[in-house]
Amino acid sequence: MEKRPERIGRKLIHNGAIVDIYQDRMQLPDGSEENFDFIKHKGAAAVVPVLSDGRIVMVRQYRNAIDSYTLEIPAGGLNGADEPTKTAANRELEEETGYHADMADMDFLLSLYTTVAFCNEKIDIYVARNLTKTEQHLDDDEFIDVSVHTPEELRDMVLSGKIVDAKTIAAIMSYYVKFLL
Repeated sequence: MEKRPERIGRKLIHNGAIVDIYQDRMQLPDGSEENFDFIKHKGAAAVVPVLSDGRIVMVRQYRNAIDSYTLEIPAGGLNGADEPTKTAANRELEEETGYHADMADMDFLLSLYTTVAFCNEKIDIYVARNLTKTEQHLDDDEFIDVSVHTPEELRDMVLSGKIVDAKTIAAIMSYYVKFLL
């Protein structure tokens, strides 16, 4: 049987509001040792909000990490490790877009890990239907524009590279394949 790398130490480098950054000391299968970076994330949830006419509600916001605006599905971090992801997705839907869905109108679509090389962030993604318009409840540091697009427009934006966010790409393409093909 193949020998796996083994963590022999972990040092907290930074304790942040969203992530904790660690340096792991790893013993490799050949016996050598190396330092690996590890980012611990509390988890997140996202939602593909589908209007009654089939169009999808999207959010546009500035992302500091890439110094650019992105078009994304609504998403956000869990308020704690025990918060159900469906609850978080529903909360983010209303906070970011000003639309509400009953929990019964939200169906699981997929789970994904965003960057498996160095981060454990897992996002559960749902599809929400039968939306009702309410109002946005943005955090103080959020400046989000809401727009509506057909699934075909979004698919084309993914394929042309206009949508670059990994969770959004996975969600839009999964939704398109599962429900529209």
